[in-house]
Amino acid sequence: MELPKTPAFRLDGKRALITGASSGIGLGCAAALAEYGAEIVVAARSKDKLDGFVEAALSKGFSASAAVMDVADIDQMQQALDGLGTFDILVNSAGIAKHSPALDTELANFDAVMGVNLRGAYFLSQTIARQMIAAGTGGSIINISSQMAHVGGIERSVYCASKFGVEGFTKAMAIEWGQFGVRINTVCPTFVRTALTQSTFDDAEKRAWIMNKIKLGRVAEVEDIMGSVVFLASDAAAMITGTSLLVDGGWTAE
Repeated sequence: MELPKTPAFRLDGKRALITGASSGIGLGCAAALAEYGAEIVVAARSKDKLDGFVEAALSKGFSASAAVMDVADIDQMQQALDGLGTFDILVNSAGIAKHSPALDTELANFDAVMGVNLRGAYFLSQTIARQMIAAGTGGSIINISSQMAHVGGIERSVYCASKFGVEGFTKAMAIEWGQFGVRINTVCPTFVRTALTQSTFDDAEKRAWIMNKIKLGRVAEVEDIMGSVVFLASDAAAMITGTSLLVDGGWTAE
């Protein structure tokens, strides 16, 4: 009997673009894809932070370069992509939050969150998918969404709306692009310990709410997200599209 062989998790020969890669989850995703053999291009607004990442990645023997990119500015984003070539993998990890009670939501904050989390992710997915389809190679698009795309949360109406939107366009795009071999999925983390979330953890009431919801009894670390992105980028996930991978410690199980 010849036993089946697990498809490769390795990403050798693949090129990956990762936005929001100057810190937090995006940085972790970029490091993970590079570790598994992908040539990575890290993108964010901060050139200094990107240069620091590239220097660290090159010192480990990874293949890495940087592109200054603001996904909320579609014209600038398109210009930044010129000359970068085509990609096999896209990780949309750029994201912001402007939390407030729904009754206090300001229009400027609403537009800022939607501009990055929804509009930017939508049009970057569109652009990279066009490249993949034109090249005839297919590929994997991974949107870093959130458990808050599946539930509601305190002072998170705008953030939830943006991430529910990401879930929606991901499913619709998967239906349209499957015939071209372009897979698109989301990763939905619970609260992850980063510099951006520290203020939430510093609030005793919010920290108690979080810990009551996470069944595994701890918040997530960036490392908890990295493996899911490698999986969805790889041939091991070749039959997975239009779905979400919840890395939420059991938050949404109830």
